Amino acid sequence: MRMADAAPLRGPDKPQGPVGLRRDAEKIGGALPPLLAEAEILAASVAMGEHGRRRAGPGENFWQYRQAVPGDPRSGVDWRRSGRSDYQFIREMEWETSQTVSLWVDHARSMDFRSDNSPRTKWQRAALLALALVVLLTKAGERTSLMGTEATQPRSGTKQLNRVAMALGEDPSGDRPEYGTPPSDRMVRGSRAVFFSDFLGDPEPMVPVLAHAADRGVKGCFVQVLDDIEETFPFDGRLIFESMGGGTEFETLRARSLQQDYREKLAERRARLDELARQLGWLVLHHRTGQSPRAALLWLYMATGARQL
Repeated sequence: MRMADAAPLRGPDKPQGPVGLRRDAEKIGGALPPLLAEAEILAASVAMGEHGRRRAGPGENFWQYRQAVPGDPRSGVDWRRSGRSDYQFIREMEWETSQTVSLWVDHARSMDFRSDNSPRTKWQRAALLALALVVLLTKAGERTSLMGTEATQPRSGTKQLNRVAMALGEDPSGDRPEYGTPPSDRMVRGSRAVFFSDFLGDPEPMVPVLAHAADRGVKGCFVQVLDDIEETFPFDGRLIFESMGGGTEFETLRARSLQQDYREKLAERRARLDELARQLGWLVLHHRTGQSPRAALLWLYMATGARQL
């Protein structure tokens, strides 16, 4: 079930009359809090430990000492600390520059799928993970954007968090494709990106967007969100398979006989996604709606702040 009856504010910095303010307040009070509240609870449940998003880089606050390795400049050696040991030590400072993380949440028709035993649709799980990640990134002082929406301009702070939440709370309008493709939003050079989708469609339409990301040095993650039965294919007997858009229908009398071929096709599609990630230097997370979102969120938060990205 998608979030409904939510519309973006008419320019969060524009003065509005009483009618507009009341309308927006009603919308915020209706559809936004459940999604945002759940995302905040999920974010709070993730214990970041002593490391958090701390990483070495330009800054004024001391982070850690590390043993010097060949290639380190002598100017970085802390001679007082090194004098207490047989080794030379480098004094590292904590990176204090804000980072930009762009997120895309696929809302094509295929993401509306939910099997009977699943707690939510693929899109609902993707939206929850994306918003919880924005909650954590906002608390860390990072800039975020939600591609293809009114929150696409990278910003930091609570206002941007609310913009992202409102955008994820919108009911999609117009015809939607069966499978989604990331929008061609311009990405910040050297930034990070996280793409949430089932990635079950043809991957070729993504190539121009990924080429733009590569040209601008953008690193990131693919998060493939699938329903549990899309991996296990537990069907048997006579069944009619219908696409989420209703445009494709297939009837079989022996569904179980299709299991092996289906799993091979899924493995091929995943291998293609893994290959795209390898070429880009990105990471891939495979997540199922039947799994707890906590481990996925922790993985995402650490991945978007990792130096190797």
